[in-house]
Amino acid sequence: AFISLCATGRFMAATEDLNFELDLNDNSTSDYESITPEQVLTLSAPTQDYLCPLSANVYGIDFLAFKIRDIRSGRTLFTVERDKDAPNIDLSTLTPEQEEAVRCISYDFGPDFLTLESIGTMLEFSVGPKEVPSFRMIERHYYKDQLVKSYDFTFGFCIPNSTNTWEAIYDVPPLPESLRREMEASPYATQSDSFYFVGDSLIMHNKAKYAYTAEGALA
Repeated sequence: AFISLCATGRFMAATEDLNFELDLNDNSTSDYESITPEQVLTLSAPTQDYLCPLSANVYGIDFLAFKIRDIRSGRTLFTVERDKDAPNIDLSTLTPEQEEAVRCISYDFGPDFLTLESIGTMLEFSVGPKEVPSFRMIERHYYKDQLVKSYDFTFGFCIPNSTNTWEAIYDVPPLPESLRREMEASPYATQSDSFYFVGDSLIMHNKAKYAYTAEGALA
């Protein structure tokens, strides 16, 4: 089955630092089953490591394609698609360096990206033989150790053995000019943590790093 759904989301701009209620930066995944959405929403800086192992994805959710576009112009800013003929990877055999490549992506969008008002992302993903009762993504964006923005999207129910398209719309408020200039001058100091939950169970945690240099300027 193939399902397409536009996700609903909540945006929270950061105006002050938030306090940690738990130490989620202990480089350990041993207690990941106790991590809740409410706890990751208290994070005020990027995590030092991943908060759950790859094996936490017991629902067999697999990302197949990803696209980022400017909502106003419709211009595609980034797109990637998995080679459908590529063999499946045994995640348990990955080296730490290979796991980092799987779980973290780096972007260079160019300085104009920071002036865009709305960004759309399209994620195509498949689900394994178990139904997914409620699929949720919490994405936290930071510049150095400062929370810049936070997003909370809910996809909802996914039927077993389905392929789904998740489109999320990010309404981006203007950044202070001084902060924008700092981010442009500090490649990859802007980072994000993406936490994926089914119900209250953390099943995936990925990271991204961002640069906004002239070399990556939008066409």
